[in-house]
Amino acid sequence: MIRTIGRACVLAVLAAVLGSGALRAATIVGDVAPDFALPVVSGGNERLSEHRGEVVLLTFWSSGCAVCAAQLDALGQLQATYRSAGLVTLAVSVDDDMQRALRYANAHPARFPLLLDRRKDVSRAFRIERLPTMVLIDRRGRVRFMVADFRRTDNSYVAQVRELLDDPL
Repeated sequence: MIRTIGRACVLAVLAAVLGSGALRAATIVGDVAPDFALPVVSGGNERLSEHRGEVVLLTFWSSGCAVCAAQLDALGQLQATYRSAGLVTLAVSVDDDMQRALRYANAHPARFPLLLDRRKDVSRAFRIERLPTMVLIDRRGRVRFMVADFRRTDNSYVAQVRELLDDPL
């Protein structure tokens, strides 16, 4: 009886939280990516759901991550190459110090929006544990690939991007 009541309470709390517009607690490959809206360093907001029908490469970075800087540069080149095929790249900062993230973003302009995840809701929803991490989302809004770490010499993620770009709705 206590277990049933406890489970019912937990489910009621979860329903209330999820119904209030909060992001889902976890994302794994195969799930629909949780929608979010985050401020863009250059101004305005970016909402993930506005890119349904496009392939989204979502990367998580920090100003203190030297590898992240190299990845952002490589992704800028990838975005320039595949933009016309439907690729959208978004980079989410998980910095604790947003002023530092802003200074970094202004000093290293990107060819795609740099977003600020002040409360880290988005990084938690995508279960980001290492930086940098790339999340590849297909045209239907499903997470298809997650790639942790980045090595400039390993561009296997490009084949994954091409696979998603070749996949029609």
